[in-house]
Amino acid sequence: MLDRPRGGERAVLVNVTLAPPAPACDPEEFAELAASAGVDCVATMAARRDRPDPKLFVGSGKAEELKALIAEHDAEVVLFDRALSPAQERNLERAVCCCVLDRTGLILDIFAQRARSFEGQLQVEMAQLRHLSTRLVRGWTHLERQRGGIGLRGPGETQLETDRRLIGVRIKQLQERLEKVRRQRQQGGRARRRHALDHRVGGVYQRR
Repeated sequence: MLDRPRGGERAVLVNVTLAPPAPACDPEEFAELAASAGVDCVATMAARRDRPDPKLFVGSGKAEELKALIAEHDAEVVLFDRALSPAQERNLERAVCCCVLDRTGLILDIFAQRARSFEGQLQVEMAQLRHLSTRLVRGWTHLERQRGGIGLRGPGETQLETDRRLIGVRIKQLQERLEKVRRQRQQGGRARRRHALDHRVGGVYQRR
């Protein structure tokens, strides 16, 4: 799987117009969204379709055009203003030889950059992991089932299943840490309220 962007990359923005009832997308708004993620927009590509192509979303012809645009501008990431299915994202990355991120992934990246509180960072990481878990699809070469043999026999877990299990474990850990943070915040709030109440009561007794 290609590495995801970390900010500052050269990006090609893809704006896709779909026939109704698909909602319209604003290219200027999407460009501002991309800029807020810290990417350098080096080119844009517009596409118009009645409906998304099941394999490549924009179709094979536009995918070839996109690949040439990436090479021309030495782009590092492609940002789609539409939500891509896991298979479409994977197929596009293979077709254009570049990291592809859809609108949801871009928004999660922005949230991750801007999360300041510990609780906010935990929430963003959990959202990113849940989004990533939908991107784990069969078809990668490293997802082939492990072969058995002497000293190698086991449950036969695929890399895909391992990745999903590890993500599940991490999400559970994050949920537990979030719950602990929330309990601590609630306990701190109760302690502050008790302190404020004691202070007011103490003031009443002192006046008497």
